[in-house]
Amino acid sequence: MNFKEKIKAEALRLGFALAGFTDLKPPRTIGFYRNWLKSECHATMGYLARSSAVEKRAHPAQILPQARTILTLAMRYPRPEDAPAGGDHSLTGKIAAYAWGDDYHLIIPARMAQLVTSIEEILARKLNHKMYTDTGPLLERDLAQRSGLGWIGKNTCLIEPSSGSYYLLAELLLDEEIEPDSSFKPDHCGNCRRCIDACPTGCILPDRTIDSRRCISYLTIENKSEIQSKLRPMIGNWVFGCDVCQQVCPWNVRFAQSGHERAFAPRQGVPRPSLSVELSLSPQEFNHKFKNSPIQRARRRGYLRNITVALGNSQNPEAVPALATCLENESEPLVRAHAAWALGSIKTHSAKQVLNKTRKQEPEEIVCQEIENALSLF
Repeated sequence: MNFKEKIKAEALRLGFALAGFTDLKPPRTIGFYRNWLKSECHATMGYLARSSAVEKRAHPAQILPQARTILTLAMRYPRPEDAPAGGDHSLTGKIAAYAWGDDYHLIIPARMAQLVTSIEEILARKLNHKMYTDTGPLLERDLAQRSGLGWIGKNTCLIEPSSGSYYLLAELLLDEEIEPDSSFKPDHCGNCRRCIDACPTGCILPDRTIDSRRCISYLTIENKSEIQSKLRPMIGNWVFGCDVCQQVCPWNVRFAQSGHERAFAPRQGVPRPSLSVELSLSPQEFNHKFKNSPIQRARRRGYLRNITVALGNSQNPEAVPALATCLENESEPLVRAHAAWALGSIKTHSAKQVLNKTRKQEPEEIVCQEIENALSLF
């Protein structure tokens, strides 16, 4: 076994399902990325448009001048259909499968650090290196395709032909010259457009990019303010992220495997949470339940905002008591505002009563406006 094969074998031993090598040449898709930014499809994620970060994405060698090789890695997370049985009630939410367990930002870097140690033992020297998983100025999917791991599908995900796309990507820049793997050339999407047609908000663009301003994952995670009222009904009962464009992909339907990294296994009550129960979470309860979870990314106010939207979309009268309590007692105006919208969506007599009652005592303009909008629907 040569040096390159030893590194890949060690990566697999540490829990990575895919590994490949590439060089530090400018990525093929940098033009698409620049156009994506120019179209403001990155929404409020201004850090993606910083000139220094864009330049590093265009020229990875600027990140670590000593680097000679990029090792790209992928770790598998559960398939959405691996969710525990139950939770099909209309008052149940859905969480994207990658977020069921521990935060990959905690798990993957630790494994990469172990991999670096192993490589240093093989080389008998210290490495100059940089490691990233979703946090660095790199076009990850481009590098993964160049490393032979798969192709970038129309849904913008990296797809490995024998196992699908339920992968989290990572990169390790090394100051060791290692022969690159062959780039993955075929495009196996063909004329298929199932992901495009299935997207609830129509956010998948023809050039294999996403308009974040309409993407459910962006709206429920990165978006820290209100969700546009016209988009709320399209979110359904997704309360953190979305898996739709991957679930309908034929490569996942046919080939996605059930095995996954153990740290990403579903926590109790996470894959399909009870919406009414979640809406009553105090700040302390939220932090305890989601300690070391990706769901912390949305923060409590964002998560409860999403919960109220899902309750409104259920149009289930059983949701009214929980929404009423929220509208009357919740400290976050953002959450109360969306609770008012949800009550207007349910349109029962008791929902109208709650809105009329709170209209007289609500101090925040954003909430008052949502109450008035909701009452106009009756």
